[in-house]
Parts: sequence; C-alpha cells; structure tokens
Amino acid sequence: MRLGVDEAGKGPVLGSMFAAAVRADPEALPEDIDDSKNLSPARREELAEKLHGDDRVSVGVAEIPPDRIDDPETDMNTLTVAAQADALSAVAADGDAGIVDAGDTDAERFGRRVTERVSADVDIGAEHGADEAHAIVGAASVIAKVARDSHVAELATAYEEYDGIGSGYPSDPTTREFLRSYVDDTGDLPSCARASWQTSRDVLAAATQSALDEF
Repeated sequence: MRLGVDEAGKGPVLGSMFAAAVRADPEALPEDIDDSKNLSPARREELAEKLHGDDRVSVGVAEIPPDRIDDPETDMNTLTVAAQADALSAVAADGDAGIVDAGDTDAERFGRRVTERVSADVDIGAEHGADEAHAIVGAASVIAKVARDSHVAELATAYEEYDGIGSGYPSDPTTREFLRSYVDDTGDLPSCARASWQTSRDVLAAATQSALDEF
C-alpha cells in the first residue's frame, strides 16, 4: 500500500485548512486522477465520491480551524505538518511508505517533521509539486479540496444574509466585501475569519478609522 497526503486552504482568510491522506494500491486509483487544481469542481466531486466509496481505498481528513490558525504560539508550517500527520495517522499502518506534498521550502525537513508525528511507523518522503507528479498525492489533493469547498459552501449558507462570501481568499473581491460588510454591521470579524491575517487586520483598521472620522 502507498500513502499520499496534501492539504487545501492554507492561504484563505476565511475558514479552515484541510489535509487529506489516501492509502491505496495505486492500481486502484481512477485513471484520470490529477492535482485538484487541474480538475473542474464537478470532476473533483465525482472523483472524491469514487475514492470514498472504494473499499480498496482508505481516506483520512484533518481540519485546522481558524482559532487554531490564529494561535500566536504556532505557525502555518507547523500546522500544515500537524494536519498532514493527523490525516496520515487516521489511515497509515506500520511499514507503509508514501509521499506528501511539501509545505515548506525544505522538502526533506518537512517530510521528516510529518513522519515524526504519525502514530504508525511509516517511511514518508516529501516533494514540491507531488500532487502533480504522484497519482496517490493527487488523490489526496482532490479529497482535501472537496472537503475545503464543502466547508466554504457551509459558511456561505451560515452567512446567507450577505451577498456571498466568495472563495475565502484575500484576493477575492467578494470575500473582502463580505468582511467589510460584516464588520460594519457588527463591529467585529466573523468567527470564520482568520483574525491574524493581514486582510482581517486591514478591515478592522479601516472600520476603526471610519468611526473616528465620523466622530
């Protein structure tokens, strides 16, 4: 059996980060599996459903919520290691080997840190771009991305009184407008926002300045 791991949602200002691990014989994977970024949302969902429904494939998913991301005692590299290791621990068995998509500039260091945190005795390597180079990591990227997309859809429903929340990324105008509107209405960030992100800080600062100008 081989292991593959990837994460989705490291950079957004809204919502959780997700990591997924897939344990399978590569022969059991769908032939057109690929890095999730190269697939349409509909195809990602179809592939995720196939992977979850195949008894030859084991899937583990870990979630890192915004309050954990905002913890000043940690950082995103450490949280990415933790997420990948937690996802792996849900499916890995002693003696398994595999590859993770490196979440650090030093791929070897990242792989070592993940391996040290996995509950099973595994042999894990890390590569940049592993989600495109290895089908087993591509499968994990699909699972992680679908989990993240489902999470964003749930957030959109939770805040349906607003005109959408967008993708959750700082570069998304809809996301930025949602944050501005929410802060204008309530005086604070929504609980789904990563308060430590610069985008969140900028929105709060702009609201404070606007209130001072009005005074």
